[in-house]
Amino acid sequence: MGTKRWQDWVMLIFGIWLFVAPFWMGGYESTGSVAARNSYILGILVFAFGWAALATARRWEEWVELVLGIWLIISPFVLGFWGTEHGAGWNQLILGILIGLDAIWALSAARPSLPAAAA
Repeated sequence: MGTKRWQDWVMLIFGIWLFVAPFWMGGYESTGSVAARNSYILGILVFAFGWAALATARRWEEWVELVLGIWLIISPFVLGFWGTEHGAGWNQLILGILIGLDAIWALSAARPSLPAAAA
């Protein structure tokens, strides 16, 4: 799993997007906002694990990225900003789905091939 995959580069872009989204998207740029803090923290984590996967790809990194994606999907509801900050909620929900799908894709692409059956 030492090869650099496009999924890892995409994960870096998702991490950057999460981190800068509160500045670009109106409505949750306040640093005191729960949605903004969630976006900053998850942006750093997604970027860091994407970078780690580029450096030395390990299967557990993809699993962590999947968990981060799941958290992004449920965080607007768990942290309670879905009703008050719809833009932030939709952004994190959609990015959570994309991050989860990217992690699943990377996990399925990283499966070791099964040995050929002995004849």
